[in-house]
Amino acid sequence: MSSDVSIDVSSVSKIFPIYEKPHHRLLQMVSPRSRKHRWFREFQALHDVSFRIMKGETVGIVGRNGSGKSTLLQIICGTLAATRGDVRTQGRIAALLELGAGFNPEFTGRENVYLNGTLLGLSREQVQSRFDEIVAFADIGDFIEQPVKSYSSGMFVRLAFAVAIHVEPDILIVDEALSVGDEAFQRKCFARIERLRDSGATIIFVSHSASMVLELCNRAVLIDRGELLALGAPKKVVTRYQKLLYAPADRVARLRALYLEQLASGDDEDIGDAAGIPPGDAAAAHGASGDNEEQVYLDPGLVSQSAFRYETHGAHIDDPHIETLSGRRVNVLRPGSEYVYVYSVAFERTVMSVRFGMLIKTVSGVELGGAVSSSLLEPIPVVESGERIDVRFRFRAMVAPGTYFMNAGVTGRLGEEDHFLDRLVDVVVFRIPPDPGRIATGFVDFDVVPEVVPVRHAGRSE
Repeated sequence: MSSDVSIDVSSVSKIFPIYEKPHHRLLQMVSPRSRKHRWFREFQALHDVSFRIMKGETVGIVGRNGSGKSTLLQIICGTLAATRGDVRTQGRIAALLELGAGFNPEFTGRENVYLNGTLLGLSREQVQSRFDEIVAFADIGDFIEQPVKSYSSGMFVRLAFAVAIHVEPDILIVDEALSVGDEAFQRKCFARIERLRDSGATIIFVSHSASMVLELCNRAVLIDRGELLALGAPKKVVTRYQKLLYAPADRVARLRALYLEQLASGDDEDIGDAAGIPPGDAAAAHGASGDNEEQVYLDPGLVSQSAFRYETHGAHIDDPHIETLSGRRVNVLRPGSEYVYVYSVAFERTVMSVRFGMLIKTVSGVELGGAVSSSLLEPIPVVESGERIDVRFRFRAMVAPGTYFMNAGVTGRLGEEDHFLDRLVDVVVFRIPPDPGRIATGFVDFDVVPEVVPVRHAGRSE
């Protein structure tokens, strides 16, 4: 293996035996070799996976749940043996694969620091010299002297990650365990990962966050059903992953076949409508320039699974959707461009003081913003029974790459008070594709224009 290669994964496959009943495992152990496969069926978690990671690279692994990502990381770390194939690594590996891995629950945090540090290749003296830094980073206070079986999941992660990064690994491997930590600790962890990356360490991590993969990684890997489907630029790989994630069931097989064909041929260009994917998808995936109409599209698989309707009171909202300014239906949007949120309302009773509304939310339910059709002082005075009103909210997609949900609602006066006449929650979902050129941070893009001006040192003469 070349000295520039940090990790070489060659034709790795992993097969697990699946036993229908617990006692079948015992029967398998005592059965004759000629009937060795009688008591179990085989589950292939990985199938002929091959790739190389060079020293100093940061690689993100993406894929749907159950695709084999964690199994692959365990084989790379050496905690799991491959059924076929070979993995070669160069340098010290530190891994954070799952909560409690390498920890004795009966030991205190202090004792586990020494145990885990030793397992990762440090001497007792080296652990001692770094102990104070490890404890300060973990920031779990007096719990360092308590048995780790009393720790919360967040405390487990804090201590485990603190040990892993302070062994100064040549290769750092992180599974999704960091997702249980609070936001402040996650930020501290990824800041330290960035420092390790800048110092030349090789980093592999599993993440469902497209923005994180784009921000941190040189390359990305897409694994699905145990097969390697894409390897290359993070933007290309993440785009293919999102297509696969949201594709209707009848289109998944065609997408997988295309990705495997592209990988085998070394073709890095994304094929769009050949798989039933609108051509605009390929343009958006590669950041092509041109008219906005060509870079947004309607993904039929991008449908809300959490939509629900409150009880109606004399009005009914129909057909909520997003359109371009020219009237084309879309749900994959170009950041910074204008769109129209459209729905119609049929009134089944005469209502006074009518207003309409919309709201945009994150996946976690954070309400980013919205609007109503008029103020409390200027509603539509009266809408007669049998009338239908078309509602249009023009908005600009000034949000970060990600997936968002939209509400729709209509209010009116019933008796002496205003009430929701109809209200739909999470009824429309849209996606903003990743943009590695983005300079805005957070959810909302405030169109900040940075200015950096070099200033002559005060003590320097002209």
